[in-house]
Amino acid sequence: MLTRRHLLSHAAALAGASALPSLAAPLAGGDYRALVCVFLYGGNDGNNMVIPIDASGYAAYARARGTAGAGGLTLPQSSLAPLNGGGVGLHPALTPLADVWNQGHLAVQANVGPLVKPLTKAEFNAANALVPSNLFSHDDQQNQWQRGQSFGGNAATSPTGWGGRIADLQPAGVVPMALSVSGNNVFMNGMAAQGLAVGTGNGFAIRGFGGNPSTNPLYALYQSLLQQPYANAEEHAAASVLKQAISASNALNTALTSGGSVAGLFNGLNSGIAQQLLTVAKMIEARASLGATRQLFFVSMGGFDTHNDQLNQQNQLFSDLGPALKAFYDATQQLGVAQAVTTFTASDFARTLQPASGGGTDHAWGNHHFVLGGAVKGGLYGRMPQLVLGGPDDMSEEGRWLPTTSVDQMSATLASWFGVGAADLNTVFPHLSNFAVKNLRYFG
Repeated sequence: MLTRRHLLSHAAALAGASALPSLAAPLAGGDYRALVCVFLYGGNDGNNMVIPIDASGYAAYARARGTAGAGGLTLPQSSLAPLNGGGVGLHPALTPLADVWNQGHLAVQANVGPLVKPLTKAEFNAANALVPSNLFSHDDQQNQWQRGQSFGGNAATSPTGWGGRIADLQPAGVVPMALSVSGNNVFMNGMAAQGLAVGTGNGFAIRGFGGNPSTNPLYALYQSLLQQPYANAEEHAAASVLKQAISASNALNTALTSGGSVAGLFNGLNSGIAQQLLTVAKMIEARASLGATRQLFFVSMGGFDTHNDQLNQQNQLFSDLGPALKAFYDATQQLGVAQAVTTFTASDFARTLQPASGGGTDHAWGNHHFVLGGAVKGGLYGRMPQLVLGGPDDMSEEGRWLPTTSVDQMSATLASWFGVGAADLNTVFPHLSNFAVKNLRYFG
């Protein structure tokens, strides 16, 4: 028999985050803004994503990458999508993003990676204790990217992600601020705030609450039980959480089951990443009914651990990623929120410039990433590494770039635009104070 005590003891976890108090001052500004993290699991090869197109730069690239068809990975220069004025070109499957560049709203961040502090090659070779730990481990580097905190030596790891720590700064609306369309992850979870995972386009509801709430007998029973007097503060608090869970469930279900006015922009794009980004676009379109003034989204792709047959594998992956990112950018324009939505990529690490056996690559470090959105001031940020095996930027002999920009700096720039005040940045990014430049100026 369903009793009030049974009901309250099994309250859904959905609203738990927003029932907890804020830990710091609210985010600055009352306008709507959204950050969308696109995580490329496995370690994307940035060396074949962003490629020098000047004569000497391309020659160095081709010399190190080797001849395609003979175990090498060189892409024909004529196939690249040039980023006019940037001195670089994109992998041909990412050509749709060149249009965003030409509109002035695609930033390419060169050679970014986890760092505890700025690090020279000499310090790295001296086994400096502040070299990030477990550099080539998928799990460890995914965690360091998503936590926004690198760890050297025996330092303790943080249980929270930088998205979650931002969500801690401000109470959620009807639904939590941090929403994943790619399962649970470290990025979304804070000390107080807990992110929420939703599916792609299949609706969202507390178990047993599917369909129309007004005709659902279980929904009516829950509402009746929640109206009863409470014996103690614990039951009252649990009922409040469940009431919010029901409200959030109804709001999300409405948003995710709607066709969405931008669905047509994704016609023919059936990949997982396209459907995830369409789901994000639907939730952005429904932001008012979700009570959202700030939203953090997490989507992802897998398959980037290309130890063999990389040319074919990466081409297939980018053939999904490029059109999906462009469709999502176009969706923000159609919804009139392009200035309010910024999308960025992240990944475990880069891959070696030198090919490995089987036409693949091994794990590396510093990588190139995208930041795009209507508020983004397009351009090439940071410094491209010298594509020389064993050269000044290579911390090995295979083309593993020592990052010249930290994850903290890139992430803090995004967080500042999102509304995190200067006083809170060092809380969200504990090692940011180690870097002289705190803001990379993607937004002017």
